[in-house]
Amino acid sequence: MSPIGRRRWRAPGAPHASERTACHGELASLIRLAWPITLTQLGEIAIHTTDVMMIGRLGPNALAAGTLGAHYAMFLLLLGLGVAMAVQPLVAQARGARDIRGMRRYLRQGLWAGGAVALPIMLACAAGGPALQALGQVPSTAGLAAGYLQAVLWGVPGALGFMALRGFVAAHGKPGPALAVMLAGVAANAGLNYLLIFGAFGFPRLELIGAGLGSSVVNTLMFVALAVSIARHRRLGRYRVFARFWRPDWRRLRRVFAVGVPIGLTLICEVGVFAASTVMMGWLGPVALAAHGIAIQIASVTFMVPLGVGLAATVRVGLAHGAGDAAGVRRAGLAAYGVGLVVMAGATVALVAAPHAFIALFLDLDEPASAAVVPIAVDLLMMAALFQLVDGAQVIGVNVLRGLSDTRIPLLYAVAGYWGIGLATAWVLGFPLGYGGVGIWSGLAAGLGAVALLLAWRFRRLCRAAGPVYRPVAP
Repeated sequence: MSPIGRRRWRAPGAPHASERTACHGELASLIRLAWPITLTQLGEIAIHTTDVMMIGRLGPNALAAGTLGAHYAMFLLLLGLGVAMAVQPLVAQARGARDIRGMRRYLRQGLWAGGAVALPIMLACAAGGPALQALGQVPSTAGLAAGYLQAVLWGVPGALGFMALRGFVAAHGKPGPALAVMLAGVAANAGLNYLLIFGAFGFPRLELIGAGLGSSVVNTLMFVALAVSIARHRRLGRYRVFARFWRPDWRRLRRVFAVGVPIGLTLICEVGVFAASTVMMGWLGPVALAAHGIAIQIASVTFMVPLGVGLAATVRVGLAHGAGDAAGVRRAGLAAYGVGLVVMAGATVALVAAPHAFIALFLDLDEPASAAVVPIAVDLLMMAALFQLVDGAQVIGVNVLRGLSDTRIPLLYAVAGYWGIGLATAWVLGFPLGYGGVGIWSGLAAGLGAVALLLAWRFRRLCRAAGPVYRPVAP
């Protein structure tokens, strides 16, 4: 028989060639978008790490106060960040629906929403000293932290505005400007810290206040720089996103809050449970707390990779959702899960293979004082290795659902999983059952695993209920 007349045999249930091509194309698009977003997230970690390293040179009291003030400010900032993060899925959905006006207006109302939320956050930062004392902190430490907070509060509007602009450029598949601005911000933050904390080159020595001022200046400059980059960008500039900036769109503003507030509350639930675990580790003593600090910092760095993949998935799912493409939604979600789990599996292997190499980044292993910390840190890193897979799966899942503007049900999952399962299990295993730090981390892994399973089930359910097409979000 002539080859022209032959049919290529395909196993029952095997994907058609066009479907395989679409899957490969989705995977490539996701990776192209994810890697610059991931580098931007690592830049944020680099800014925080630089702050900690430089404040630490002022002594343990300054480091304690700076850490306290930074965590207080970040906890307040989370709700605002959630509102600003709503810009990304909403703009992606509008882009998928070819709604140019919606793209522009969602960014505008996202900036409005960020400005509205920034004011109460700034007021809460200004009252940080008395608030920290009311929480039982040492008055001298709370006083130093208050000075830092009164300086850092001026950067809150810039931080929220930068997050909204980041979401806009990512939703257009153009994360490069945000990455360039973030890398410049890392360098500028280090330089300003050096000048203002230590009083170099004739600048006043402001110590913690200098660190807060440096952060405020950098956050503001990054917002301005990214805004200018968007306005001058060959393609993004065509949207004229800042034209008629003061013109309200109340329906879209309500939509930003409806999507963004649950995102912020979910972030608060997640960060809150890790803060509570840190308190519980403190009950075990300073050695266990030091080991916990090392393990959690390593886990935070590796977490930036699946977070970057998840943020890219929000865009890819949002584009397909806005276009009413149910098959595209499924492809984007599954591609994100696949990439995220492969990456976190690699992190798991690295932690299991060389725990001492990671610990050596934070401790001198030859120092006698490190001898008690290292074995506990090794045990926690083994738990962190298991932790990687479930943590990666849950952050992928929550961001995939955000691409569908599905944020309220995941908030309920977060409350039940992080607090009802994770924290309760951590306490039972850590203290009544006597497993200590390993028990606490096992509880965290159980909570994250429960949330990851619920989110994956929710995504599968929504995809099956959608049928052949998704109903696009109303512009």
